[in-house]
Amino acid sequence: MSKIIEQKKQVVNEIAEKFQASQSTIVVDYRGLTVSEVTELRKQLREAGVDFKVYKNTLTRRATEVAGLTELDENLTGPTAIAFSNEDVIAPAKILNEFAKKNEALEIKAGVIQGNVASVEQVKELADLPNYEGLLSMLLSVLQAPVRNFAYAAKAIAEQKEEQGA
Repeated sequence: MSKIIEQKKQVVNEIAEKFQASQSTIVVDYRGLTVSEVTELRKQLREAGVDFKVYKNTLTRRATEVAGLTELDENLTGPTAIAFSNEDVIAPAKILNEFAKKNEALEIKAGVIQGNVASVEQVKELADLPNYEGLLSMLLSVLQAPVRNFAYAAKAIAEQKEEQGA
């Protein structure tokens, strides 16, 4: 009996550590998905470096107590899977939201974004943001614009002086 309890305590600690270490955590209801659909979803998440697991709700509730995320408890009903991402904040939300659009059986329940519990609406807003590379390219284009405009202005002045000198 105590061996089973020890195993459950280890699982609770594992879940709590994942909650605390992850940048972004999304809780979903996967009821109604076929095995091939779940396999495809797992593949997409794995490629993005996201850990996707199914845990018992009672063990997850105990882990939310340890991690200080008890607001999530109301969403831990029925078949629940959890996607943990330690690196990219946006990746799990984006992948799960896109998958949910194609497969209505997948339902996003809630999330934890950098230690704060997020509603379904907040998770979907996060999914609509561009990923890290997209944000970086936007930033670079914004930083590059003044330099480009200065180069155009300098070229125009040089051409104007050439015309005046000719």
